[in-house]
Amino acid sequence: MRHAAPTDELLRAAFADAQAAAGLPRYRILYDAVRRAILSQQLAPGARLPSTRELARDLELSRNTVLSAFEALLAEGYLVSRAGSGTFVAHAAAVPISRSGRRPADGARGAVVAVRDGAGELSKRGARLARFRGGQRLEILPMGGSEVDFTLFPMKQWQRLQSRQLRQGRLDLLDYAIKGGFAPLRRVIADYLRASRAVRVEVEQVVLTAGTQHSLDLCAQLLADAGDTVWIEDPGYWGARCVFDASGLKLEPIGVDAEGMNAELASRGSRPRLIYLTPSNQYPMGVAMSLARRRALLQIAVRERAWIIEDDYDSELRYSGRPLASLQGLDSAERVVYVGTFSKVLYPGIKIGYMVVPAALAESFGSAVYDLQRPGQLAVQAALAEFIERGYFATHIRKLRQTYAERRERLIGALQAQLGGAARITSQPAGLHLVLRLPDGCDDERIEALAAERGTTVRALSRYSIGPASVRGLVIGFGYTAPERLAHHGRNVAKVVRASLARS
Repeated sequence: MRHAAPTDELLRAAFADAQAAAGLPRYRILYDAVRRAILSQQLAPGARLPSTRELARDLELSRNTVLSAFEALLAEGYLVSRAGSGTFVAHAAAVPISRSGRRPADGARGAVVAVRDGAGELSKRGARLARFRGGQRLEILPMGGSEVDFTLFPMKQWQRLQSRQLRQGRLDLLDYAIKGGFAPLRRVIADYLRASRAVRVEVEQVVLTAGTQHSLDLCAQLLADAGDTVWIEDPGYWGARCVFDASGLKLEPIGVDAEGMNAELASRGSRPRLIYLTPSNQYPMGVAMSLARRRALLQIAVRERAWIIEDDYDSELRYSGRPLASLQGLDSAERVVYVGTFSKVLYPGIKIGYMVVPAALAESFGSAVYDLQRPGQLAVQAALAEFIERGYFATHIRKLRQTYAERRERLIGALQAQLGGAARITSQPAGLHLVLRLPDGCDDERIEALAAERGTTVRALSRYSIGPASVRGLVIGFGYTAPERLAHHGRNVAKVVRASLARS
């Protein structure tokens, strides 16, 4: 009777552990078990493995299963086979790698070193971005956190249109997107923007992207160089701040008041290369930029040969009067890049955005999108084009406006019933969040934390400042919040605010 060798016992135990934790084919489980044992040096360099027949018998596997695992390990260099002698652990496969990348001194033993704290391996801008964690701290979320309501989206219509595109069997929709994206979608977007936003646009100027962040990244790469200055609203959109900072641009925060960005607050002699704005519904303050400010910024762009990036944030969701005309529509010098997205009005995960770029830049932007991203999703773009052409999009927008206007009023009612005049709502009736202004000096971050303890998600307004915080308040997102929960969360916020103000 053959006695089990230490190697046999080790492989039996490793295989049993791996089999309990994985739902993989049995040859792959054996492969993973042997590979881990080699990399951790439980199986030492030069160790002889049992024959495939012995191992198959010991592990109650077919010999073909063991042969498949060994063939993969031999091909990848973990094992070596010596004719007439057997199969052995390769010496090179088990040499541990140090943090410096050098081989350890002769005789050194140990597992492959894993760098668990990757912060030290990042670039300087990567480390800044990792520390910032904007999405975790600043993304405007539904008040109920996990209670996300997507029931307003016309799912059945959307499913029919997507299924229709697939049933047609169009092979061209399986390729990469070229020339700025699916042409019919670019055409209907151009038609829509001319009619609803007074954008000056031809189809060739529309470039489809993977959303606002992608559009901003393209603008940073194609229109500015590292070290150039970008004017950015303060307080302002954290996602733009991330993109521009990661691109090596110099951020110059420009204060926002009731008329939007105030260029008179820029430092003397400042020469922007980019000017980033959310003029229709400023993020996060919720104010609309005045005509005088729009004209002044267009003049600055011409004088400095700067580019204005107009992020038309939440422009469709305006609950009083018609949507405001775009800044781009006033631009006779073609210094504005207009940016929009479908993520807010359809569903976040669709990740289809668009830019309207000056005609002279259209070919360069379309080429860059292809070279940098190899974009796809043509079948989704085709379904979206049909969704707009059939009038479903316009119907959906009307429904959104009516529904979210009602939800906004319900939330305001719940807040005002509890707060009275202790705090005031300063944002215009638009978008999917409102701003509750608090007295100067109020600890809005503390109020955010106290609301979270009650299960209600809000954001401290002071967090959105790039320079020293000049405003205090709460950014309260009501989008995707179930209507029956709005009053509950509104009362939570009001109680926390009232208690905090009473103590201050």
